[in-house]
Amino acid sequence: MRVIAAMSGGVDSAVAAARAAEAGHDVTGIHLALSRNPRSHRTGARGCCTVEDAGDARRAADMIGIPFYVWDLSDRFHADVVENFVAEYAAGRTPNPCVRCNESIKFTAVLDRAVALGFDAVATGHYAQLVEVDGVVGLHRAVDPGKDQSYVLGVLTQPQLRRSMFPLGDSRKDAVRAEAARRGLLVAQKPDSHDICFIADGDTSGWLRERLGSGGGEIVDHASGEVLGHHEGAFGFTVGQRKGLGIDRPTDDGRPRYVLDIEPVSGTVTVGPREELDVDRLEGSAPRWCSSVPQLPLRCTVQLRAHGGEHRAVLRPSDGQVLIELLDPARGIAPGQTAVVYDGSRVVGSCTLVSASRGPAVGMTAPATVAVAQIAPR
Repeated sequence: MRVIAAMSGGVDSAVAAARAAEAGHDVTGIHLALSRNPRSHRTGARGCCTVEDAGDARRAADMIGIPFYVWDLSDRFHADVVENFVAEYAAGRTPNPCVRCNESIKFTAVLDRAVALGFDAVATGHYAQLVEVDGVVGLHRAVDPGKDQSYVLGVLTQPQLRRSMFPLGDSRKDAVRAEAARRGLLVAQKPDSHDICFIADGDTSGWLRERLGSGGGEIVDHASGEVLGHHEGAFGFTVGQRKGLGIDRPTDDGRPRYVLDIEPVSGTVTVGPREELDVDRLEGSAPRWCSSVPQLPLRCTVQLRAHGGEHRAVLRPSDGQVLIELLDPARGIAPGQTAVVYDGSRVVGSCTLVSASRGPAVGMTAPATVAVAQIAPR
């Protein structure tokens, strides 16, 4: 097959490209220029898409012996990922830009261009596995649970999965670094990038303040409505946050307070004790299924954060959206987060959360142990 290997400049994508070439595919490496300031340099292990990363990707492609090009998708990235990120925070939601990037850039813009140029698939360094059964390509968790990235790929559809390659899904990170060293790749010990790639210094609140300006508001107690403090921008808060709340005086009970709700129009940030963060009913919009639409209701597991654990759940239809009843309550879940649904190790699909609440489960009574429905076709 003719394969485009997306090379970020890190060790994972370099080894993925090398494995694809070694498997006999006709591989061409590309580096995505996503930053509007491409001459910026990495700060420690933060960020990506810098001039340093482009150089590292080019050297890795030369070592592997494959052609290499840079594709400038900075305008598309800015519109679909960066502006979406700002708009979501302005609306009081907490988005995941990595999910949006995979959805809009790596497996839409890149894949569409690759197919138009006559390529068959796109290979990336994501840690996930693809398993085809009865003509359906299933997206599964990686062998290395500490590096599993199936969560941020949960937005991919069956046509996209059919043209995707994840060569690292059956490997652990330490083995990938060792392989990179054996291949003579200079990125073998390069630190992983982390946090939000377009906020290289990690100061999300400061970055948002530059774009949204300062908009003051009150911090109020959830039970009494009493004003406990003031702030300069609701975008500086996320549901579940404890530190840096700016409460001016101690609460009556002396207990720590956490952000429970953010009202972007008035700028009101509601805080309360930790137990008020527990939720067991989630509503999600814009569901995307990795294969066919599952038969609902469905017993499943749900992951609510990129690095969070699974929760047993029941998935139900809800007026064109989905209702997720958690059998294992979750804490600090915010609108805008992505919920990814699993059947064992296989990703069923995903949705964007629009609300989280507590309430009695209705309808199906779920057993005390995990029971996952079988979904056809697999």
